[in-house]
Amino acid sequence: MEIFLTLLIILLSTKLAGDLSVRLGQPAVLGKLIVGIVIGPAVLGWVQDSDTIKVFSEIGVVLLMFIAGLETDVKELNRNRNSSLAVAVGGIILPLVGGYFGGLVFGMDSTDALFLGLLLSATSVSITVQTLRDLGQLRTREAVTILGAAVVDDVLVVILLAFMMSFLGSGGDPILLVIGKKVLFFGVIILVGWKLVPWLMRRFSPLRVTETVVSAALIVTFFFAFMAEGLGVAAIIGAFAAGVAISTTNYKEEVEHKVEPIAYAIFVPVFFVSIGLNVSFEGLGNQIGFMVMLTIIAIFSKLIGSGLGARLTGFNNKSSLGIGSGMISRGEVALIIAAIGLESELLSQEYFTASIIVIIITTLVTPPLLKIIFGENKDRRKSTAES
Repeated sequence: MEIFLTLLIILLSTKLAGDLSVRLGQPAVLGKLIVGIVIGPAVLGWVQDSDTIKVFSEIGVVLLMFIAGLETDVKELNRNRNSSLAVAVGGIILPLVGGYFGGLVFGMDSTDALFLGLLLSATSVSITVQTLRDLGQLRTREAVTILGAAVVDDVLVVILLAFMMSFLGSGGDPILLVIGKKVLFFGVIILVGWKLVPWLMRRFSPLRVTETVVSAALIVTFFFAFMAEGLGVAAIIGAFAAGVAISTTNYKEEVEHKVEPIAYAIFVPVFFVSIGLNVSFEGLGNQIGFMVMLTIIAIFSKLIGSGLGARLTGFNNKSSLGIGSGMISRGEVALIIAAIGLESELLSQEYFTASIIVIIITTLVTPPLLKIIFGENKDRRKSTAES
């Protein structure tokens, strides 16, 4: 019975907080993230983390990225591949260097400092996707570049993590095996997405049971997510690839129309709240300076690194700033990497909680920054259209 009360609190609080956030001129996702901290263990303690919450949350982020893939213009994604690569590389190099030297300044040993840099190199655009969706910007060239860069970022960071675990950690797969898995994943994804997914959608659609099309889409999504995790790539990348594959079929609009209510009615709100459940303010008094320094490096290294990559590939200053802002959130990808680092002894326990707090902060600052940059563009286009 406790899970029912937990879901009641999550759904009610996220909807009210999201509405309040919109009324205050901010994206709805910002209110949902903040309320997750408020109702979680850090403040009120009404909602505690649990295996059920984790499962709901993982389904939520998978569906969120699947919808993002559905709404992605494949031609535009291919057209912006060079920009995506530049944005991803710029958003890895600067945080890696900044995190490493920042860690050394605060007395970390070289292993902890290097892993800290790697942790700051991660990017999770699930919050960015929702924010851009709130602002009506998800189909823009900037958004497509951000999504493409996130895929590249994930692959590069995971490969770097594998190198660190092999040379510095207490375990991990051989490098060639890790790289081989990545190559295998993307090879299979391209082949299956091109040939098998359209065939599967056509075969399922005439079956004499309810909601065959959306069921087929979810089967593809969860299969891609499962395969991604099995081959060492984030599940959200597999889900995004599934959305892109289905977006090229004739079933795109039907799937999008029917999956959104499933995702946004329950699973996505739980995902937003679950981020806040990781926040704890205990024992952080003596690490304030470290967290402030780390937060500054985390925000500005991505903003400048990814923004510079965008600027060098043809985007104007405002668009480059928006793309850099969209890459700031570390989200669940960095949380997963932090947990792996702790387990493999690449990150000391004394720095773990502070790192988690910084990851949460980067997630919280992303929506307002995107609102400031892309919200202005939206208002300008609206006023131009009206005139």
